Amino acid sequence: MNDTSPDSSYRVTADELRQFIERYERLEAEKKDVAEQQKEVMAEAKGRGYDTKVMRKVIALRKRDKDDIAEEEAVLEMYKEALGMG
Repeated sequence: MNDTSPDSSYRVTADELRQFIERYERLEAEKKDVAEQQKEVMAEAKGRGYDTKVMRKVIALRKRDKDDIAEEEAVLEMYKEALGMG
């Protein structure tokens, strides 16, 4: 049997496929661990008196572009004024 037989190619492909799947599964497990650690950080912050809902908003804002944030805040202020809230 030579290395170019269909069976040989299939075994290599199956092994490679298994490696990809196992790598992905390890990353999934790591992601779960990270999510658990993030929960623990928020629980600790809450225990110290911080508002975790506001913290999550700050985290989301830090991910965004400053120009996008400024534009959204300007529109928000305009809407609030139109409704007599500002």
